[in-house]
Amino acid sequence: MQENNLPFLRRFYIYQKERFPFLAHGLMISAFTFSAVSYSRICRNQTGFISWKDFLIGIFATVTLFFLVRVFDEFKDKEDDAKYRKYLPVPRGLISLKELKTIGWIVAIIQIAIIALFQLQMLLLYGIVLAYLLLMAVEFFVPEWLKKRQIIYITSHMFIIPLIDIYSSGLDWLLEGASPHQGLAWFFCVSYMNGLVLEFGRKIRTPESEEEGVVSYTGMYGTRGGVLVWLALMFVTMLLAIGASNYAGYGSLSIAVFGVVFIIFSLPGWSWSFFGKQNDKTSKLIEYASAGWTALMYLSLGAIPMINKLLF
Repeated sequence: MQENNLPFLRRFYIYQKERFPFLAHGLMISAFTFSAVSYSRICRNQTGFISWKDFLIGIFATVTLFFLVRVFDEFKDKEDDAKYRKYLPVPRGLISLKELKTIGWIVAIIQIAIIALFQLQMLLLYGIVLAYLLLMAVEFFVPEWLKKRQIIYITSHMFIIPLIDIYSSGLDWLLEGASPHQGLAWFFCVSYMNGLVLEFGRKIRTPESEEEGVVSYTGMYGTRGGVLVWLALMFVTMLLAIGASNYAGYGSLSIAVFGVVFIIFSLPGWSWSFFGKQNDKTSKLIEYASAGWTALMYLSLGAIPMINKLLF
């Protein structure tokens, strides 16, 4: 392919556009980080926000940590991608694993240097996240066993999200020498469930769209069953979000807010499951609804209340 002969920066631009669009992911992860810090401060009854220097370093760390997750996945999935997904950037030769390995090392070194220089207290939390990421990379030393057990596989890997959330919240409590508020446990559970909602939502497919060797939850649980599991995950996330809002003192209004959000974003799932709208368009709507739901969960629990406090 002609694109495979382009200069590295051009090829990397194409790669990130397909596999980790920095702009879109960066905005989502920034909101994720802002919400974790905000929720922690609200629970601790702290006024104002953390310093913008600390916040920007935190955004850099969290965005690049999620990028490292993407890079590690390229190595972890290399055999299946080469066999079943030849259209992806690595198997089609756009970018090599050697190049991604070099990028990964550079990113990790820069992360460690910046955190050690400006936020030394955060290095332990960073190390915990990186250690878990390394365990994921080797499939917890039981790759074949995990590969045959998709639910255990995905639920074990999903812990990386609340771990990064713990890191993000530490920009508040740890840098200020405080203890984490107990309400954060509920927030971390919401993060974990949001990860599952996203995972299921992006792998809902019609029978015609199923690919050999590519996991889908409609393939595992049936055309309707996969979406019903997705709806159940959203419902559990809503209950956890209500519990988290209680620790932040948001009051009974939060029940109504989260209930309305659940009804709105679950509509594509009900349409798919009970009204026969099982097509590629509805599948995409479920994926978009998963992203919208996740964003609103974080914004409602941390970002919007903090912005309201800062402005008014």
